[in-house]
Amino acid sequence: MAGGDYDEEDHETPLLQSSPHTNTGTVWTALAHIITGVIGSGVLSLAWSMAQLGWIGGPLSLLLFAFFTLVSAYFISDIHLYSNPNNGSTTMNRSYLQAVHTILGYKNGLVCGCLVYFSVFKTGVVYTITSSISMRAISQSNCYHEEGHEADCEFSDTYYMLMFGMVQILASQIPNIFHTKWLSIIASIMSFTYSFIGMGLGLAQVIGKGKVEGSINGISTSNPTQKVWLAAQALGDIAFSYTFSLILLEIQSTLKSPPSQKVTMKKASTIAIFTTTIFYLCCGGLGYAAFGDLTPGNLLTGFGFYEPYWLIDFGNACIVLHLVGGYQIYSQTLFAIVERWYAEKFPESTFAKDIQSLKVLSLPEFRLNPLRLCFRTTYVVLTMAVAMVFPYFNEVVAFAGSVIFWPLTIYFPVEMYFVQKKVVAWSRRWIMLRIYTIFCLFVTIFTLAGSIEGLIAKRFS
Repeated sequence: MAGGDYDEEDHETPLLQSSPHTNTGTVWTALAHIITGVIGSGVLSLAWSMAQLGWIGGPLSLLLFAFFTLVSAYFISDIHLYSNPNNGSTTMNRSYLQAVHTILGYKNGLVCGCLVYFSVFKTGVVYTITSSISMRAISQSNCYHEEGHEADCEFSDTYYMLMFGMVQILASQIPNIFHTKWLSIIASIMSFTYSFIGMGLGLAQVIGKGKVEGSINGISTSNPTQKVWLAAQALGDIAFSYTFSLILLEIQSTLKSPPSQKVTMKKASTIAIFTTTIFYLCCGGLGYAAFGDLTPGNLLTGFGFYEPYWLIDFGNACIVLHLVGGYQIYSQTLFAIVERWYAEKFPESTFAKDIQSLKVLSLPEFRLNPLRLCFRTTYVVLTMAVAMVFPYFNEVVAFAGSVIFWPLTIYFPVEMYFVQKKVVAWSRRWIMLRIYTIFCLFVTIFTLAGSIEGLIAKRFS
């Protein structure tokens, strides 16, 4: 879908004028969108991941995946505008899938499409699981406070998944990502809040004990094979924590210019990844330092912390609010793809036409239509159903991170970079990026194997 003709005097403005939306985004709104998409449920598993990998392997793994993500972000930012060497036309790629289809062709676009749909869907599943666990933890925290830490405070996740799903059915009627700026700002504030709570509780635990738990080698086990599988799952959890490649071009399309959207996006990506990495190191490190071999799989819901119960409740409430926004930031990408396809395939259909506009208080106006209502509701129900079948936090997070990390964060961005920059085969840059791609592939295979082993063991245990 070409955005317009290319103008050498202004590489961005003519293309943006063809957009039906007014681009008002800045580096700060882009930062809010990215942090909302990046700092999600993954941060809660990082203390456990650190415990599996130890004091050397844990921090190094976090830094390594941060580097991978930053390289990917720079490559993707460059392909927002693509000049076709065959006919001289210029296309503005408003989504990741569109970029792959435009630059790498139909077959790559088809494969990428399947992975994109799966990636967005699995994120919805993970966010549903995490939100239900956090809501359940609030009930458990109050129960432990009233009846003691040894009380039988067990609650079903299903009820909380249904609650989260009902909220998402309503929130999913927001027309598109251009109308979610307010949701991203709230969600990013929540992510900072519960991250600080996790760090503060971990630090307080370390100070209270007067020592730092943990070891260089991580959790000790008598079964070396199991240690390898757990390390693989830990890497998968870290990979999931850094995934935001899919929404980068959608966010970039909301930015105003000048300065160039590419420049603004790279700046926002750099700030976001630097900020999240510091948070990840602090959250993971302080959680591991507090509990050592007893580090829970989910820092704020594993009940290493019991008191102050009101702070545990508040932290988990922040998680739920954040994931409501994060779910939408990712899902809106898939909604846009499907609804755009339907509109192009059936241009005369009244099923996709607006039937009513609804304005509630100061919230953005909702434009209702049958397609949006039916498709998005069905999508939310499906994510809830899968979450109910596989409610295993660490294993699902590891599997989700492993399946899509290499193709969407490494392979496709590198291949598009080759085409965009006309990198010559067997040149020094080509060889270095090929080595980089192969190394990441081996890491991904290792993490995928570990996550599958964990899911099978949990499902049939």
